[in-house]
Amino acid sequence: MKKQILGLLSDFGTKDGYVAAMKGVIYEISGSITIVDVSHGIAKQDVRNGAFVLATAAPFFPDGTVFVCVVDPGVGTKRKGIVVEGDRHLYVGPDNGILMLAAQHEGIQHVYDITNTAYIRDEISFTFHGRDIFAPVGAHLSKGIKPEEIGQEIMDYIVLSQAKVIIEFQQISGEVIHVDGFGNIITNVILEDLKQIRVKFDDLLKIQIKTQVLNVCFLETYGKTKPGEFLSLIGSSGFFEIAINQGNAALKLNVSTGDIITISRNSSSPYKKHA
Repeated sequence: MKKQILGLLSDFGTKDGYVAAMKGVIYEISGSITIVDVSHGIAKQDVRNGAFVLATAAPFFPDGTVFVCVVDPGVGTKRKGIVVEGDRHLYVGPDNGILMLAAQHEGIQHVYDITNTAYIRDEISFTFHGRDIFAPVGAHLSKGIKPEEIGQEIMDYIVLSQAKVIIEFQQISGEVIHVDGFGNIITNVILEDLKQIRVKFDDLLKIQIKTQVLNVCFLETYGKTKPGEFLSLIGSSGFFEIAINQGNAALKLNVSTGDIITISRNSSSPYKKHA
């Protein structure tokens, strides 16, 4: 029998007992489950950060994994709690967009409002729905409860807005969607976008973020530059990144999520590979 996996993601950190409390609730309902900590280092109340991290991790989990995700600045308000049934996985969390990027990538079948009190704790805190609603719902789903038993299907769920990639006049305009733990600046631009302006590896690119303009080479990997040098590349998540070899690009440039980036080829200044 295949072992059931439940992935946990939150902005709780590990200093306090919040994550442990959620795990305790899950184990009480489904003692044989395997819990995987996707991340508890999401930036506080940063739903976009949580959505990105979930979307980059979820595709590599076995079919049938249940993800419980709690980055919830609206906890205690009228915002819904939902279950998203994807083509491969189930997602549980607040209706604030955190689940939707991952679910959209695999395909959404149904979205349900969590209303059936049989699958949540008897006493509900106004400030800890992760423990009292989302964790027990996730545990029951992992035991085989059908998503439609959790509540009514809804169509008016929230999807995060994001700046579209615009390509015109041999220039790409995109948005910073994530800064990872190494300080790499990850954008919503993909390789196919770069190909439209005929960018290839070893090209020198002109990149503008805020008021800063950089001449940065587009390379396959970090080690093709010297330590401390800027580079750009397609990262493991499939998105265009700006990085510093053995450094923190986001800190150096004072960049954060939501900043607009423009990219064009700088044909007048060819890149010289270092030995």
